[in-house]
Amino acid sequence: MKAFMDKNFLLSNETAKELYFGWAADTPVLDYHCHINPREIWEDRKFENITQVWLGGDHYKWRFMRSCGVEEAYITGDAPDREKFMKWAECLGKAIGNPLFHWSHLELRKYFGYDGILNKNTAGEVWELCSRRLADPSMSARGLIRQSNVTLICTTDDPADSLEYHKKIAEDDSFPVQVLPAWRPDKAMNLGKPDYLDYLSKLEQVSGVKIDSFDALCRALRLRMDFFSSMGCRVSDHGLEYVMYQPAENAEIETIFAKRLKGEAVTKSEELKFKTAFLLFSGREYARRNWVMQLHYGCKRDNNTLRYEQLGPDTGFDCINNYTPSAEMTDLLNALCKTDELPRTILYSLNPNDNQAIGTIIGCFQDSTAAAKIQQGSAWWFNDHKTGIQDQLTSLANLGNLSGFVGMLTDSRSFLSYTRHDYFRRILCNLLGTWVENGEYPADFETLGEIVKGISYNNAVNYFGFDLEKA
Repeated sequence: MKAFMDKNFLLSNETAKELYFGWAADTPVLDYHCHINPREIWEDRKFENITQVWLGGDHYKWRFMRSCGVEEAYITGDAPDREKFMKWAECLGKAIGNPLFHWSHLELRKYFGYDGILNKNTAGEVWELCSRRLADPSMSARGLIRQSNVTLICTTDDPADSLEYHKKIAEDDSFPVQVLPAWRPDKAMNLGKPDYLDYLSKLEQVSGVKIDSFDALCRALRLRMDFFSSMGCRVSDHGLEYVMYQPAENAEIETIFAKRLKGEAVTKSEELKFKTAFLLFSGREYARRNWVMQLHYGCKRDNNTLRYEQLGPDTGFDCINNYTPSAEMTDLLNALCKTDELPRTILYSLNPNDNQAIGTIIGCFQDSTAAAKIQQGSAWWFNDHKTGIQDQLTSLANLGNLSGFVGMLTDSRSFLSYTRHDYFRRILCNLLGTWVENGEYPADFETLGEIVKGISYNNAVNYFGFDLEKA
């Protein structure tokens, strides 16, 4: 029997161990997509206890606690922090097979030096240990980033954001980690949302453009893109409710937009046409600026109306949307490609059944402008567990260029989530090592090491064009 989560955790053979310890373990982290609040980095937030840094905003943990029958007061409610942690510890002891069990113990070991098992019996000692450790200045937001060997972070930012904290961080020579904005224009695209006109007013204020037409909206967004570029932005991100491709002439798009400006409801078909025009405009602008376009799709959000009205979005009530939009995605990319305006693009689906479809889509649009120009993104959200990561890596290898993959991201609001990169790297090295041990790939460690280091870090540096030294 192997020891629980020893140094060879998830490494089942000698080749895997050599790859991990020789090329992956000490490689820096480049977190090109996360939801960390840049204000907390600038202010170097201090955490009073483990609940604040561990349970605040973590809808992964919230979902599991609800599945264990925990009252909402101990999850998102006003119960004392210590009691919330005790409830979480009791639940964690039952989380066999869930990645939360591994993630939580990786974080306890790396940041708090705790090698035991967290459950209802050890909750008290872990609470006290973590409280003492968090009192150390090295456990602030910036301290945790430094401990994690992070070189660059891309946050997720609305076009109307002032980016004031990004500017302050960039001007602070005492903090060596780059914190760059990423363009997330969902609110500008979601024509049918009840607060859409309110959002346009906000965008008018920051852009100085009267948004009285779709053309004016595009001008306002271009100005904001220019500002984001000046702040180091190199990547966009779209959270799509669904992938659509219903092209229309400019005159029809202007008519649809004018209808919405008057406060009238738009039809589903009109909304799809508008969003198609919005994505095509966006992709062309990204190509012109040499930005990367990220498309996240396959999620049905806010399914529990009662809880959504009580708690709002991003609180743990989303699910996989079981459809495969390969035709729509291909047509969208092709519309940009045929005019030579297709930017480097990363496709993420929350539906693991889309792995093979994405693998065939990306192969249609590769060219010499970048290695793996069109990427399948890492196993996302409900899929970033051992099985999901293995399946995504295997599918990408089977159908495309695994060696060009840009690797893992945290997609998290927690400063402790960087251990997910270690989790990913162990799974990657074990998969490659198993292929070597099975005689499916030669024991060419020069090439294998280059592949591992590339997927762990170097590929992302090259792909996004960040000003960083390669590891």
